[in-house]
Amino acid sequence: MSTTIIPRRRLLCASLLSPLGALGVAPAAAQQVSGTSGSWPDRPIRLIVGYPTGGATDGVARPLEPRLQSAFGQPVVFDYKPGAGATIAAGLTAKASPDGYTIHITDSGPMTILPNGKQLSYDPTQAFTPLGMICEGCSVIAVHPSVPAHNLAELIQLAKARPGTITYGTSGIGGSAHLSGELLQAMTGVQLVHVPYKGGGPAAVDLVGGQIPMLFASTGTALPFIQSGKMRALAVTSVTRSSALPDVPTVAEQGVPGYDATVWFALVGPAKMPPQIASRFHRALQQALQEPAVQQALRRQGYEPIPGAPEAMASRVRADLAKWGKLIRDKNITFE
Repeated sequence: MSTTIIPRRRLLCASLLSPLGALGVAPAAAQQVSGTSGSWPDRPIRLIVGYPTGGATDGVARPLEPRLQSAFGQPVVFDYKPGAGATIAAGLTAKASPDGYTIHITDSGPMTILPNGKQLSYDPTQAFTPLGMICEGCSVIAVHPSVPAHNLAELIQLAKARPGTITYGTSGIGGSAHLSGELLQAMTGVQLVHVPYKGGGPAAVDLVGGQIPMLFASTGTALPFIQSGKMRALAVTSVTRSSALPDVPTVAEQGVPGYDATVWFALVGPAKMPPQIASRFHRALQQALQEPAVQQALRRQGYEPIPGAPEAMASRVRADLAKWGKLIRDKNITFE
């Protein structure tokens, strides 16, 4: 089945992460990397962000910044490189020196979705050193108040009665919200029409204005409109309910068992970072995620902290790559 896309606005748009040993850290690199010394770090650390300021990724990174700075005694400088679904930022990270002075905050879209359907400038299975997962959350399925559906079952019934006529907006082609919609169609048999925007904010504004009836959006984007009654939340796409929307049931709870479109965020560095430096980043991240203030900051945005080992992160990436790859192939989804 071919996906139908209305190109409403031009989209301004990587990666299987393996445990440190599986990435083949060269002995020479582990012992001496240009720009490092026993006193590492001795200058600011660059954090590459693949989306504009004020977005979800920026919001996740902000509470971590002072903790990393405290751990390393050096400023952490945000370097925004938006575009191409955050693969520009990922590409810059992949080409950076693995000396511990360049790291990248990424999400599951460019790591597990776009590598399945987009030609990248680097090998996503070899490009990064995993430093740890940060948090996970979901998209919200919301509708305009005029839509005669007050739960997911009613929406599915409405969509089946009007196949191929109900549009849903997202932050863009190939993002987690887009694939959340595609997965819902694949598991329920409904036919929806994707309307990609340049971001979740413009999509939400158009839903509130009545230009589109349905939306898949991040909790942070949708929450103010839901609270004001300008849009109605029907479901969240994660396995468990969102702490930001505890009264909104999951898709799986509403008759679609096995549905899971969780979005996650993680910290990575270039491949072949010295293990001792990668371990320091990992420890600093784990300590930050244990702090109540950091946990509260993430939960206010609808995300749950998910501390864990780099190996667990690698397993998560492999599983999500396979899941989204099958959906992309089965539905002949393209990201151009």
